[in-house]
Amino acid sequence: MNPVIDLLKSHRSIRKFTDQKIPHETFLELIRAGQSAATSSHVQAYSIIHVTSPEKRAAIAELAGNQKYIETCSHFLMFCADMKRPTDAAERAGAEVTRGMTEQFLVASVDTALMAQNVVIAAESVGLGICYIGGVRNNPTEISELLKLPDHVYPVFGLCLGYPDQNPDIKPRLPVESILMEDEYREDTGLVAEFDDAMRLYYSQRTGGNKDTNWSEQLNPLFSSKLRAHMREFLARRGFEMK
Repeated sequence: MNPVIDLLKSHRSIRKFTDQKIPHETFLELIRAGQSAATSSHVQAYSIIHVTSPEKRAAIAELAGNQKYIETCSHFLMFCADMKRPTDAAERAGAEVTRGMTEQFLVASVDTALMAQNVVIAAESVGLGICYIGGVRNNPTEISELLKLPDHVYPVFGLCLGYPDQNPDIKPRLPVESILMEDEYREDTGLVAEFDDAMRLYYSQRTGGNKDTNWSEQLNPLFSSKLRAHMREFLARRGFEMK
């Protein structure tokens, strides 16, 4: 349709990178592009930690589930929801601020995700590969201490950036008809069943027949073992009390 839409539809997660480093000015332009994302009330409730220390990268890789590409990518970023900067600023300006509200948590988390996705699109537009790292929430306390994150700041996800050293297939998405609804919510399990068939074929072809599963079956850990029940207590300790 047009180059931007084609780029968006060609996204893949990259987990193997070359040794080539991203030029510094290119890297800064990616961050500037991220800052141009929509932000609630111009709050800009995010901070990014560019982790350059090999020791810290290795520690994060282990804490995030032994994801070694955290160590091998050109640049590794920790995207943090940051309500400290805006609330502190408002307080300095004379506001009687209230901290720890659920809405503040939502604003900061959404702002961070929007900003990161802008960075991702910009990166892919110049030939870079990316991989989001949600595994940082496996051990958010340890990672927060490692990166010296203050209260009212929490690590939402990491991001690997670098030049791809692999060319994986584009993973199928649910049919548009299953997620785009008119006027009211509706369910269509038949479309999900068709998608499960497509995903089973995708996994089989991608692994040479060594992976026999589908989308619904792959969701199992999200609702059984990867629950991250520690997140609520962790967030409360960081000042996100969900009042």
